[in-house]
This record gives sequence, C-alpha cells and structure tokens, in this order.
Amino acid sequence: MKALRSGLWLILPLLASCAGTGTGGDLLWHGQDWPALRSPTAPDAAMEARIAGIVRGMTLEQKIGQMTQADIRSITPDEVRRHYIGSVLNGGGAWPGMKKDAAVTDWTALSDAYYRASMATDMAVRVPVIWGTDAVHGHGNVAGATLFPHNIGLGAARDPALVERIGRATARQVRATGISWVFAPTLAVGENRRWGRTYESYSSDPAIVAAYSRAMVHGLQGDLTGDGDVVATAKHFLGDGGTFDGIDQGENRAARTHMIQVHGAGYYPALAAGVQTVMVSYSSWNDSAAGQDHGKMHGSRELLTDVLKDRLGFDGLIVSDWNGIQQVPGCTKDHCPQAVNAGIDMIMVPDDWKAFITNTVADVREGRIAMARIDDAVTRILRVKLRAGLFERNPNGGAFAGKADALAARELGREAVRKSVVLLKNQGVLPLAAGKRVLVVGASADSLSNQTGGWSLTWQGTENRNADFKGGTTLLAALRDALGTANVTFSQDGKDVDPGKFDAVVAVIGETPYAEYNGDVRAPRPAAHSALHPDDLAVLRRVSGKGVPVVSVLYSGRPAYANDLINLSDAFVAAFLPGTEGEGLADLLVGRRHDFSARLSFAWPGSACSTGEGPGNVVQFARGYGLSYAKPGRTGALPEPAVPAAC
Repeated sequence: MKALRSGLWLILPLLASCAGTGTGGDLLWHGQDWPALRSPTAPDAAMEARIAGIVRGMTLEQKIGQMTQADIRSITPDEVRRHYIGSVLNGGGAWPGMKKDAAVTDWTALSDAYYRASMATDMAVRVPVIWGTDAVHGHGNVAGATLFPHNIGLGAARDPALVERIGRATARQVRATGISWVFAPTLAVGENRRWGRTYESYSSDPAIVAAYSRAMVHGLQGDLTGDGDVVATAKHFLGDGGTFDGIDQGENRAARTHMIQVHGAGYYPALAAGVQTVMVSYSSWNDSAAGQDHGKMHGSRELLTDVLKDRLGFDGLIVSDWNGIQQVPGCTKDHCPQAVNAGIDMIMVPDDWKAFITNTVADVREGRIAMARIDDAVTRILRVKLRAGLFERNPNGGAFAGKADALAARELGREAVRKSVVLLKNQGVLPLAAGKRVLVVGASADSLSNQTGGWSLTWQGTENRNADFKGGTTLLAALRDALGTANVTFSQDGKDVDPGKFDAVVAVIGETPYAEYNGDVRAPRPAAHSALHPDDLAVLRRVSGKGVPVVSVLYSGRPAYANDLINLSDAFVAAFLPGTEGEGLADLLVGRRHDFSARLSFAWPGSACSTGEGPGNVVQFARGYGLSYAKPGRTGALPEPAVPAAC
C-alpha cells in the first residue's frame, strides 16, 4: 500500500505554493471550482473483482448490516454476528464494561470478541468488523495514554513533522487496544472563537490546516497494513469551522469560492495522502449571496457524491456523525433514506441500529433507495477493510496489541507542549531561576482535567480526577520537580497567603473542559475570559501588585479576550490545552535550556466582542505573534475596553 504515501503527485500540479506560514511551503487551492482529483491508490483489479464477488453473495440484510455502526454500549458481540454489523465505535465516555480505568487487555478482549463474532456469521464470505474511536489528541478514552496538545496548540508549533510523529504515536496507542479506525484529523478552519470546537482546529490559516492534514493522515495510516497503522478520517465535511456566530452544528453562510478555497483546503492534501474515510459535518451550507441553500451536509448529494466522490475522486467510505442523519429534514435517528441517497456509506446510529436496519431494508424494497446505491456503499466499506488488511489479520495481532507501554509517549508529548505554547508577554520575569521560592495559585495548576480539556477520558473531559488519567503531570507537580518541592507553595485561591514572601508567583488559570456545542459561547454573551471565569480574575487580583512578579499561564480552547489578566501579569503564556505532560511547560518556565518558539495559530482578540479576524474585529496580537527569550518584546499596558452585557 505504499502508493498511499506516494500519491501526492496526482494533486501537486493543481495546487499553488503558499509561503510564509512557517510550515515549509504549504499547499492551497486557488481555483474558482473544486479541483478535479483522483484517488492516489492505483486501481487493483483483483481486489475490485474480489469485492464484487462478495457483494453479489450478500443478502440485502447483510448489506445494510455492513452499513451500520453501533456504539459498544448498545450492542453485544453476538448481535454483531446475528445482524452482520459492519462497524462499532466507542463514543466519548464509553469503555469496556463501562469502566473508566479499563486496562489495555480489557479493550483487546472486547475487540477480539467483536472480531470473532463478525467472523462467525453465516455469510458466504465473512467480513470483519471495524472499530472506530475518537483519538483526537492521543487515545483520549483510555486511562494511561499520553494525551497530546489539542490541535489549536499544535497549529502554533508550525511543525508538520511533529504532527506526523504524533499521528504515529496515536496509531500505536489505538492498535494497542485492538482498534483499527481513528476519527481524526479534524480539518476545520476555525473562523469564530465562539465555536465550542475551536480547539479542534489547527488554525484559522487554511495553509496550516492543509499542511497538517497531510502530515496527520500519513502519521496515522502509514502504509495501512503495518502493526502500527490505523485508518484515518478527514472530518467534518464541510465548513464546520465557519458557522454563523460560531454555533456548533449551525449554518455556514460562506460564498462558494470561500468554501472551496478555505474550508476545503485541508481535504485536498488529505485525499492526496490516501485518507480512507471522511466524516460528514452536522452543519449546513447556505450560500445566501448566491441564493443557494444547500441544506444539511448529511443530506446533500451535491456535496457528498457530486463533489467528494466524483469531482474529488474519493473512493473510500463516507461515515455520518453521531445520529447526524436525524438533522436532515424529514428524518429521524433510525430512518433517513435521503442521507443514504446523498452518498453516506456507513451510518453511525449508536443506539437505534436495529430500527435503522429494519427501516433501510424496507426503503430498498419499496424503492426509496436503489440497490445500486447500497451496493456502492458496501463496495466502499469492503474496499477500506481490504486496504487496511482486516481480512488477513485479527486487529488484536501485531507488535502493539495488548501492550500497555504502547500507550505512553511522554517524551514526545513533552516536546509537543514545548513547541505549542505561546509567550505573549514577558517583562523580564521569565525564565524562573532554579532555587527561587515560588507561590503557585489558580484552580488549573493541579488539574489534569483543565490541562487536557475535552475528549479526555470522557466526552466533555469532565468528571475526571487526576488519578483517573493513570499518568501525566500537572504543571504544579512539574514546577515542584523543577524548582524543588520545598521552594513551591500552592494556594488554589490565593487567600491567606502573603505573596511578598516569595520571589515570584505563577498563576495557572483557565477554562474548564468542554466539547462540541457545550463549549459554545452563544451570542449575545460576551466572549471574555474574566466574565466566563471570574474566579481567575479574583485570584490574579489577590497576588498582583504586591511587589512580586506574576507569571500567568492560561489554559483555553480558544483565543481568549484577557487584556485585564495580561495587564495584571508580568509574563503571560497562552498554553491552550497542552495535554498530560506538564513538564513541557516547566521546561520553558524554568531555566534557559528551552526557549519559546510557538506563534499564534489564530489572531488573539482585543475586545470581548471580537470573535474572529474579519472586519469589525479588534485584534490584540496578530496570527503569527509570539515572543521568545532569544527575541524578547516589550508589552506595555493593553487597552481594557468595557465588557458589555451583550455583544
């Protein structure tokens, strides 16, 4: 399958180089229409003949079973056997036996049970099940796995090679649990920081997203058939990062050219890299300027078939998002012929999968869905499974399966943190010298939950204790290790402690975890950190102006309006959501062995009502801004425009 890695030449003549992004000359498409592409994988006549033979021998019920993806909380291995299920997934917060601390062997045992069940059906040719998971910053659902910085931080690193290595490490983690399919990378170009998934976007710069999409697909998939390879997913097609007011699952109102050149930017390199699956966006597209309402992506034949499959030459499988079909007008969670006719091949129906099978079988028999469409979907599913070698191997085989040590990539995680946090201000207080007495304050200082954010052990990243992670280091623990435990005092709220007794204060502040729509800051609410998290402002006020320099470290899933917090600080670090390896932050804060190198992947706002980078927004620090010890910059008092009750 090495053709998957070498296939980029098919797209290169169609793309123009865009310099100046720090990613080595990233590729962007500047055409007015969708590029005409073809699959980078050379046609395999023998494989296609094999697939056609399998499809001919299947009953309608077996075909619809292959198109069905159920959550592990709602399906047993024997039901996989009896209903010919093509795929299972573990949604956020789903673990074997619903044990958050499930061991690697628990995961592989369940994976093996599903696999063996799929290979024990009465089909003429037995088809292996494929298990998918949301490993979006490492294998986030699994206790003990190293969790890497979320995409917003990785975008600031400007380092596609680092992203590819993270993809390789994530694939090994996933294969250790017997899983073969990853729902990553997210290729959204985030345009409004109100959006609750902003941290899943590498950047508001489509060139960065394009370079990273190729790197992550290569990292995850490798040659597809190796012990450390998994199937990757380009998501969410299309335009999820550009919805009106940043409303998750909302309406993108972009003009056609903008959709093609900006929101499509990450998909062309991913397809050229051989990505095998594409996940559909919950969002809709209404090109209001042209008077064309394309509706929900899950129901758009134009986008999924005419554009993605035909124009862009995608020959893998299209998968829906979690119950995404129910958002198509006239559809429900278990019934949506329009979504199947639009071109979705595998339907994620986590709980209502039995009804979906019954309803879809009836749709075919009653003529609402053509058998040719079903055969195309099953052909694509089989093609991906064959390319991934699933017919030849049990997913629990190989060098990493069942190996708990494959979950750990701590040095890589630590390196990724060092490269992905941005120094916004430093009035001579950093780096901290060894042996100094430091007061650490802030609720985030000793919280792996706040440090890792959403998609960490649970869907929202909430209801987690430090011990649940089975590893990882908070910034507080890392500072104690770097400075000496006796030199570090911790007070979460900064009360009843005299900052004057210390050489410096480190305030670790930040958002609490969230994912998807739960993280939206809905208009007209102002998007100001202090308004959303007043305890952080209170703790900074308690320690600032006491004659001791204050270093603030902010955890956030979005660029945060925080001029008041920056003005209360002598140094300010935008750490985004760095993951489990707090030592990477301590490496930068203490001593001069490592220097800050990251630059903002999104513009930093200068007012509470500035939510993007277009006209009418106040930008405090431009995209690409970032200080270092080698090239320091002076940051005077920033303006503090009033935060209105509504924007």
